[in-house]
Amino acid sequence: MVTLVVYDIPDDRVRYRISEACKDYGLERIQYSAFMGELNTNKREELNQRLRRTLGLEEGDIRLYVMCDKDLRLRKEIINESNVSDPSTENN
Repeated sequence: MVTLVVYDIPDDRVRYRISEACKDYGLERIQYSAFMGELNTNKREELNQRLRRTLGLEEGDIRLYVMCDKDLRLRKEIINESNVSDPSTENN
């Protein structure tokens, strides 16, 4: 199943280590503090334990959400790219 990991961690060092853990488990960064990817139950639990150890007693909020295929198909995305020019604003 697809796992979504989102976090809010004020300490740069800890935040970096959390992002590296997500990458180590093959998750793809979808936002600055959000990763998503396919993980089985065992890998998801391993990641959960690693994130818990990494955060330790530091301030932070880490959430793991599991999404079934049906929920994933229902997702909505709005993406505006900053480097895409709007033809209506261009001078001719």
